[in-house]
Amino acid sequence: MSRRTCHISADRTSIGDWHILDGQFITFEGGEGAGKSTQIARLKAHLEAAGLTVCVTREPGGSPGAETIRELLLSGAAQKLGPRGEALLFAAARADHVDSLIAPALARGEWVLCDRFADSTRVYQGEAGVKGNILDMLETIAVAGQRPDLTILIDVPAETGLARVNTRVASLSSDGPDRFEGEELAVHERRRMLFLDLARREPARFVVIDGRQSAEKVEADIWLAVRQHFSDLLAGQSDTGGGAAGPGAGGAQSSGKTHAAKA
Repeated sequence: MSRRTCHISADRTSIGDWHILDGQFITFEGGEGAGKSTQIARLKAHLEAAGLTVCVTREPGGSPGAETIRELLLSGAAQKLGPRGEALLFAAARADHVDSLIAPALARGEWVLCDRFADSTRVYQGEAGVKGNILDMLETIAVAGQRPDLTILIDVPAETGLARVNTRVASLSSDGPDRFEGEELAVHERRRMLFLDLARREPARFVVIDGRQSAEKVEADIWLAVRQHFSDLLAGQSDTGGGAAGPGAGGAQSSGKTHAAKA
């Protein structure tokens, strides 16, 4: 799946200078091997079938400057800077990504689906020891007020996710897991618990999906949760494709609240 399916703005105007953000911003979070890429592609298809324009992107990366930083981070070249140094790089990449891709796409009325965002920095660099007040400051600077309308957390046990990563790496004949995938199991499990803690603290923004289910069931649960969260915008959209779940289906834990339009 091509992730950068959005127009990159050459205008380096800050987010504060963009007009009203009319689009919707959905982020996907989870540990390694959760299946985010697969599900982003499937949600994109659902939304486009509903007549919406969808922009798919990722972090770290998504814009030319951020993609350069991505290589430094995932290759391990930045690891010698320590967790705080890596957090600074993530923030720099995110600021470029928001200014040059996410904010312009939302201003055009597009639905932005992003594979990871600021929650991943809170979990990954927070688990590594970076203090919460530092992460708060970096997030404030990087996102410039742009927060997700909905965050989909695909939850899988760390052992399950890493097994999927190893299968993928073997099938692609790659050089092996990246800088973060290669951490020990206990680290991945602590990250999983931190993601779930974020979801408990912000139930109106997060929906937790059981990623142990079949890809089709995960797809159905996500589409149901998105239709519930944006019920005012997706009214009349039915369960389509992938055997989508009905109202009584399990696997998704959603607030079920309708979406409040941006001011």
